[in-house]
Amino acid sequence: MEKINRRGVLQTAGAMAMGAIAGCAVPVTANSSRAKTIFDVPQATIPIVGTSEQFPVRRIYCIGRNYAAHAREMGSDPTREPPFFFQKPSDAVQFVAPGQTTDHPYPPLTKNYHYEIELVAALNKGGRNIPVDQALQHVFGYAVGLDMTRRDLQRGMGEQKKPWEIGKSFDHSAPIGPLHPVAQIGHFTKGNIWLKVNGQTRQQADLSQMIWSVAEQISKLSEAFELMPGDIIYSGTPENVGPVVPGDVMEGHIDGLPNLLVKVV
Repeated sequence: MEKINRRGVLQTAGAMAMGAIAGCAVPVTANSSRAKTIFDVPQATIPIVGTSEQFPVRRIYCIGRNYAAHAREMGSDPTREPPFFFQKPSDAVQFVAPGQTTDHPYPPLTKNYHYEIELVAALNKGGRNIPVDQALQHVFGYAVGLDMTRRDLQRGMGEQKKPWEIGKSFDHSAPIGPLHPVAQIGHFTKGNIWLKVNGQTRQQADLSQMIWSVAEQISKLSEAFELMPGDIIYSGTPENVGPVVPGDVMEGHIDGLPNLLVKVV
């Protein structure tokens, strides 16, 4: 009798364990919106101009060396280089409200902290292998952004042939202004882009000087990744990137968008 009961207990426990595993297997997926998590993680968002709604950020993609003069100052030949991309974590977003100066913390571990002014495109449709002539249909809106960079860490890791994520992907490394929907402002294929530090112009170019247009960037990215709604793309910076220190005020501009004002603290 004791053996039978023991077997029964083991069978029951095994069934319960299998049931628990089976019960967990379905909801614990990356795409499940009904999965119950052990704690809440804040969603990075960007305000949308003209509404009370927020744009949820899924991934931040950045293209490197997308202006010829900047590529040369970084030691690259832009005529021979295919586009390349890197990512920042979504919570690197630091929202900068228009019309006011936002404090931006100087990050640890660096002694050579650089600005890079960029046009940012935000997607509300995704896909794979998106044709260039259809790519802009995936853009929801645009914003002014800064790709802040710990240049000494980036270069040091590059010289060691190690990933230089630590130079690009850190807290507050993606300051950004509000999103302006395409329905209100259209697309950006040309227009002045500049950055001033303490009132002195440091970067200046025209968006038409991009080596790879926003449409081409979306198309190329979609060959390597399945793009999704919520992805944003930093589309490259002009030449004359350089350092800032605590106390410096950066002002970023793109024709048709409000200026970005950021003070390093």
